[in-house]
Amino acid sequence: MESLLSGLSQHGYSILFTIVFLESIGLPVPAALALLVAGGASARGSLYLSLVTVSALLALILGDTLMFLMGRYTGWWLLSLLCRVSLNPESCILRSAESFYRRGRTVLVFAKFVPGINSMAAPLAGSMNMRFGQFLVLDLAGAALYAVAYLSVGFLFSDVLGTVTKNYQMVSRIVSWGLAVLVVGYLGMKAWIWSKARRLPSIPFVSPTDAAQALSSDAAVIYDVRSHGYYDRKATRVRGSTRLEPNALHHLENNIPDSKHVYLYCTCANDATSVRVAQQLLLKGARTAVIKGGLRAWKKAGLPLEPVPAEEITELPVFN
Repeated sequence: MESLLSGLSQHGYSILFTIVFLESIGLPVPAALALLVAGGASARGSLYLSLVTVSALLALILGDTLMFLMGRYTGWWLLSLLCRVSLNPESCILRSAESFYRRGRTVLVFAKFVPGINSMAAPLAGSMNMRFGQFLVLDLAGAALYAVAYLSVGFLFSDVLGTVTKNYQMVSRIVSWGLAVLVVGYLGMKAWIWSKARRLPSIPFVSPTDAAQALSSDAAVIYDVRSHGYYDRKATRVRGSTRLEPNALHHLENNIPDSKHVYLYCTCANDATSVRVAQQLLLKGARTAVIKGGLRAWKKAGLPLEPVPAEEITELPVFN
């Protein structure tokens, strides 16, 4: 970090632009700190305040526009990613969409001051069909407020900032030890998860073709366990499949078909949701397998699909 600060003073504009842009697309880099240092460097005459401001604003607008377009073209996938840690991702998605619909315009102006929301407001606006012109105006207001606030503090308190950076070596040591503790804790948690997973039943995988053959003989049932995907009116699913909410399996406890093989599919990386549901069904005694590659592999194999029934689509709010 110390080299970053000294580099910012020497190569100010390009480094500032890069740091601010990276934070705006969701990477954990200290844009606020970079703006403070750039403001202090402007006060000491190392950088021109006008060029610093333009560099920061340009980086913010470009990064936010990129995230807005990602939200527009990836749809609700992004919300499902955000809500993955929730106890009930389905209700989390619905609540998040409704909350942003009510407050989205205000959120876009102040989001950059709130960690965790700063990189998500733009893609949410894209996902919810906000007009690009309206987004650009609100985002420019938020970007200007954010950049000017931190640059002003750095400019006005440049002497204090200089004292802080002189003592940065000691702070860096403390931060380094803190990060080391976090890494050890993370590795310990991963080891505990791995140990717990070893005690669970192994999951059988099948190809889409094999699953389709079993379904054609009426010897199996197939469940769609996607944690999202029922918010788009154009959504499709495997023909003959039934929706199974992966976080409400208690509804299936008394309806597990003993005489049939159960096949599951999702759209997660490494079939993560299907694997999780399969482990629970196997513990309940159901003959269960996961379709390797999920819905994408099924489509790639050219196997039959059907539209998701209209009554199963959850209409999330969008900006008009």
